[in-house]
Amino acid sequence: MSRYAELPALDSAFALDPAAVESFARHGHVRLSAVATPDEVPPYRDVISGAARRHSAETRPLEERDTYGKAFVQIENLWRVDQGVERFVTARRFAGIAARLLGVQHVRLYHDQALFKEPGGGPTPWHQDSVYWPLDTEDTVTMWMPLVDLAEDMGGMQFASGSHREKELATLGISDEAETHFARLLQDGRHPVTAVQPMQAGDATFHRGWTLHRAQPNRSATVREVMTVIYVADGARVAEPREPWHHSELASWMPGLGPGDPVASALNPLLTGDRSAARSD
Repeated sequence: MSRYAELPALDSAFALDPAAVESFARHGHVRLSAVATPDEVPPYRDVISGAARRHSAETRPLEERDTYGKAFVQIENLWRVDQGVERFVTARRFAGIAARLLGVQHVRLYHDQALFKEPGGGPTPWHQDSVYWPLDTEDTVTMWMPLVDLAEDMGGMQFASGSHREKELATLGISDEAETHFARLLQDGRHPVTAVQPMQAGDATFHRGWTLHRAQPNRSATVREVMTVIYVADGARVAEPREPWHHSELASWMPGLGPGDPVASALNPLLTGDRSAARSD
């Protein structure tokens, strides 16, 4: 028997309020409570944090890192190296929420990321995820779930509501330049910025790829342990790379695919209502 056999299944449907779907459509983000229950989170926290420690390549002290490196320790595609993480990342409950928020029947996995912000870790500057992704669709959504309770001083998320409607606001990745540029842009108030609020382990935010967002620094003595899963609507295709980093994104998350191909590589399984039906084409 697999040592992961007794992990919670995470297959039951989540009671998603239609008002949350409407709020997501209007604002480009939504926060949901108890997406994973207090009984379900601890065993997955052990699995994910253990895999993150084993596979992290970051060894530099905080003071030797740039802004991106101080923002978080980032470990990607953990579902490919740990079967327990795979159960979490491909969970039909989470995929079902993503599909309903996007208004599509099925989603595919784009990739996962563990984002651990250490004590003293810096802010994550304002950015739009979709700047990084060579995809021909706006139908992407990221689930951002803390594996530990987050107090207000632990590096919580903020969103610029409605910013997703403007698509690409600037070709800027996570950087000091992006923080300055977007903070200036938001001064006119047309995209209200949400306040940082405490979250319980298992709560989650969901945001669209073009939704402008950032995270505060971790001023606590506790590591902010967060797991993210990025979904893309089934049927999306690879876009022509427009930026230098799009080539590495394509190789990392959609190996073997090129412009015009469906996003359906071995790393992009179809996530349906039945885990046994998850497949790649």
